[in-house]
Amino acid sequence: MLKLPPPIWTLIYLLMCAALSWWLGWPALPGLPNPLLGIALVVIAFIAPVWAFVLFRREGTEIEPTSPTNRALVTSGPYRFTRNPMYSGLVLLALGIALWVGAWPMLIAPVAVFATANWVHIPFEEAKMRRQFGAAYDDYVARVRRWV
Repeated sequence: MLKLPPPIWTLIYLLMCAALSWWLGWPALPGLPNPLLGIALVVIAFIAPVWAFVLFRREGTEIEPTSPTNRALVTSGPYRFTRNPMYSGLVLLALGIALWVGAWPMLIAPVAVFATANWVHIPFEEAKMRRQFGAAYDDYVARVRRWV
């Protein structure tokens, strides 16, 4: 699962859930779709990841999670609130799309994105960061939660 970047997994999950929704006739839950809330979440979902991307570029470090090393441990910006603002953005994006579309199978996508990030990608990255940055990373982990 590490060979494909997390945004690609998000797209795969959304497409699979859309196919399932189509196959089931787009079954909606009461109160859904909610386009206004969905669009708002989609827009908000881009804030932390774009901010994180800018910080990574400014620090001259890699954004690719499977890179062998990172040049810097970024702990400012959105990383003061969550160790994973990019993954949080992907989960929020999938949730926003699910609420916007309104079919209940679409709600599987944000759960799948969260699960893949939390139990596949993040543990790999945390182990790499711990090997590379040692005590500085452990101190950061002690101060900032994995999610929010």
